[in-house]
Amino acid sequence: MATAQATEHIHPPAAPVKPAVQPVPQPVGGERPWLKAVLATESPKIDGVLDEAVWASANLVDQFVQQEPREGQPGTDRTEVRVLYDKGRLFIGVRAFASLPVTATEMRRDADRLFDEDNFQVIVDTFHDSRNAYMFLTTPLGAKLEQQVFDEGEGGGRGTTANINRNWDGVWDVAATILPDGWTAEIAIPFSTVRFVPKDPQVWGVNFQRHVRRKNETVMWAPIPKAYTLTKVSLAGELQGLSGISRGLDLRLKPFFVGGARDVQLSPVSGATDAIHDVGLDARYGVTAGLNLDLTLNTDFAQVEVDEQQVNLTRFGLFYPEKRDFFLENSNFFTMGTGSAFTSAPVQTDLFFSRRIGLSAAGTPLPILGGVRLAGKSGKNNIGVLDIQTDAAFGKPADNFLVGRYSRDVFKRSRVGAIFINKDTLGGSTHFNRTMGVDAVLAPSANLQINSYLAKTETPGQDGQDMAFYGRIAYRDPKWNVWLNYLDVQKNFNAEAGFVQRTGIRTTKAYFGPTPRPKTGNVKLFEPMYVLTYTTDQTNRMIGRQHHYMLGTTLRDDSFINVIVQQTLDVLDQPFRIRPTVMIPAGSYQMNELMLTYNTSPGRRLYQRLTVSPNQFYDGTRLTVTAAAGIRASSRFATEIQYNRNDVKMPWGNFLVNLSTLRVDYTFSPRMTIRSLTQYNTSTHEISNNVRFNLIYRPGSDLYVVFNDLSQTGLPADIFGKKDRQLVVKMTYLLQR
Repeated sequence: MATAQATEHIHPPAAPVKPAVQPVPQPVGGERPWLKAVLATESPKIDGVLDEAVWASANLVDQFVQQEPREGQPGTDRTEVRVLYDKGRLFIGVRAFASLPVTATEMRRDADRLFDEDNFQVIVDTFHDSRNAYMFLTTPLGAKLEQQVFDEGEGGGRGTTANINRNWDGVWDVAATILPDGWTAEIAIPFSTVRFVPKDPQVWGVNFQRHVRRKNETVMWAPIPKAYTLTKVSLAGELQGLSGISRGLDLRLKPFFVGGARDVQLSPVSGATDAIHDVGLDARYGVTAGLNLDLTLNTDFAQVEVDEQQVNLTRFGLFYPEKRDFFLENSNFFTMGTGSAFTSAPVQTDLFFSRRIGLSAAGTPLPILGGVRLAGKSGKNNIGVLDIQTDAAFGKPADNFLVGRYSRDVFKRSRVGAIFINKDTLGGSTHFNRTMGVDAVLAPSANLQINSYLAKTETPGQDGQDMAFYGRIAYRDPKWNVWLNYLDVQKNFNAEAGFVQRTGIRTTKAYFGPTPRPKTGNVKLFEPMYVLTYTTDQTNRMIGRQHHYMLGTTLRDDSFINVIVQQTLDVLDQPFRIRPTVMIPAGSYQMNELMLTYNTSPGRRLYQRLTVSPNQFYDGTRLTVTAAAGIRASSRFATEIQYNRNDVKMPWGNFLVNLSTLRVDYTFSPRMTIRSLTQYNTSTHEISNNVRFNLIYRPGSDLYVVFNDLSQTGLPADIFGKKDRQLVVKMTYLLQR
């Protein structure tokens, strides 16, 4: 974590910084642009004002071209970028001129909203491998968002975000100032925050992007076609001239303290209060400039936000994302599986899923005694080794998890690799589970990608029929998005440290989607598509089929209209208990489904989302209504309410499930935020509240105050049911050299 400053009041325009050298010459004949960083004679103060004389020594980048709305045309507002560096930090100065008032209402770190307002983004491919990168975003208010990018963010389904780690928290600094004719920003990225090849001088891939909300205009320094985003680092420019940079000793120690109390009330006259107190340590050492060694002792995740509930009307498990920092950073070094390639098809199969460590199936935290992780790059080698030891709790024995992942970059944008996962149950039990796999990602051209893996598991008492195979071939360019997926999971494939929704199946999924982009009118993008999903058992008997027709329309203001028609066949070989009192008999069921969606522009202060879906449902009907409304009243206060209603009527019984969510955010500054999340589920009659206060009192050091309240009642109006309340204070302090 890190600090950021924002100046919300209007300043008089700063005197323009005149470069001491000529602007960077523009490339010709399809060459990628390049920029030479200049060694700073004096490090600039990160206050959002480009008034230091040292900025005048930097080379000037001011030739930005549009990606949206008029691809290839110059930006309508001037953007100037300068890059300096000293031994330990990279400095980026931004002068964003604006002919219209800037749009900036969000200061929360990592908020989705930041992409929808005026912003500036920089991406650095520090290994210069055209695959992996670090991306940093800021706004006129000095808000911050950073993410790790792997394999250019591609490799999944629609949206191609399978390889983007939004939850990475790097240590960096930014400050911004709003001016009458635009805004300025100063960014400082410590070299210890990123990994790079140890050589001198350094050459990095780099690209800059600016978004102007009021014009719905996106401009880039190194042009990228509309089909792709800034994460397409194979099309980035070059940052040259970095010499003599250092990561220092590259040692970080982060001790933490946790204190608080938990009160469990089983009835109005029965309850108990327990004290919470703990200490622990997270440590990191840079073994090389490309490899990190991380150590965690007595690990605690008290500060982690709670999961948002989902309504499950299927017989398959739901996927809940990992939110714990220790498992999130460099997570892609341990990934092998289908990822989001089977979105909407309940057959997702990932060989390693870190939520299996330290969390029960219901999401209850289990004690983690400690762990060690080595992850990063060494030349063309990608290395990930993880060992975690959990403690026995809640009747569950202790487990040890060992994960080893290796891959090697081949050709320009391809790689091959392998994974080994071992889970041992301790405490007298002889149970173990192992998963082994090999995979390949091949990119013969800029638009064509081929992915595959072959895996096997070993579990006592489950011999044979224990393999899985996945293959994918995808083609994408500015006009077409076409892919074909195939997954074969045998009935005894048992990846206990992974996420496997379904076994004993073979699934083929074909996607055809042209992406016409009108040059005039109110429509920015049409997304017509047809998707066929065909599932059989291991004898090739069909047990599922779905025809999916969609027409998505994105307007110029980024509002979205979507119409989906689906024809689904589902074969139940066993009865399916969808609710405690409702059982769906075995049989073959044909269902026609309709879904209508409208989302207003995400850039509006008052926004709405609405989906209405009247469907046939297992010889009955289901009406699903999902609605959300939110307001961003100021740069400090925002709130959103969501409502999901499922009204199901079937011959075997009727039921109604309502899930309501209220989220309230107040941001004192980019360094101090408070968020509350309230959820009510009529199916379980549970009301939960999570309030999380976070103060970043120095870079990488945090104070958290977290309150959790879960009330479970026999009836919705019963206020005297079971209650579980917890108040926790957690403090971390970063020591770094």
